[in-house]
Amino acid sequence: MPGWLQALLLGVVQGLTEFLPVSSSGHLVLSQLLLGDEFMFASEAVAFDLVLHVGTLLPVLYFYRQDLLRIVQGTFRESPIGYEGGIMGWLKGDTHRWLALCVIAATLPTGLMGVGLKDVFESLFHDARAVCGALFFTGCLLFSTRFFAKGEGQRRNLTLGIALLIGLAQGFAITPGISRSGTTIAVALLLGLERDLAARFSFLLSIPAILGAVVLVLKDGVTLQGESMVALGVGFVASMLVGYAALWMLVALVKRGGIHKFAYYLWPVSVIGFIAFSAH
Repeated sequence: MPGWLQALLLGVVQGLTEFLPVSSSGHLVLSQLLLGDEFMFASEAVAFDLVLHVGTLLPVLYFYRQDLLRIVQGTFRESPIGYEGGIMGWLKGDTHRWLALCVIAATLPTGLMGVGLKDVFESLFHDARAVCGALFFTGCLLFSTRFFAKGEGQRRNLTLGIALLIGLAQGFAITPGISRSGTTIAVALLLGLERDLAARFSFLLSIPAILGAVVLVLKDGVTLQGESMVALGVGFVASMLVGYAALWMLVALVKRGGIHKFAYYLWPVSVIGFIAFSAH
């Protein structure tokens, strides 16, 4: 299979699964293992996975551009110096300033886990059965929202404690097979957040998570060039365009309270995958 076609297919997979709560990294790992020796990016699997993640960063920036703009405006509109109530009063005085602080707070546990357990997480990219087990766990977590996230009387404001717990959950979602979007949205719902806020916070939180992963990989160096770069560009564009459509679909589904339905996909995929890879 030509490299550009591999990149196109994997870009579509990435675009769909980055936002739909089924684990983009888990699906890419299984796709790459199924391609086996024909996978042209085998020596740069982590870097290739990362580039496709960057392709899905742009839809988030565009989709939540108004929130990002208001965060910038809220930060520079008023000075914290001399503000009544001090620095905490200044932060709480604007909804988007407080949202930005919660994103930063939630990013801390994710960053510490990503740096401290980097080798452990990367080793799992080569263990298909572990990935299938993680996919099954993601299905269970999503299904649990059917019983605890009713959509009525839920919190419409974030606290630092809730943000830290969601950030911790995102840290575990570095594991391939555990959906980042699914885990953070599910945990936010289980902690009582209103559906729209749960989705919005999850995807705003993905911005520093993806940027942090970029820094880690670039620090180690990326050597893709020539034909690989052309194919990579194809995958990047595919993941960006398909990702925007998937993001729009998921936000609408979360608002309707239907995120648990993805468990019906994840459970059979994980079981079939586990059996198939165990037979090899």
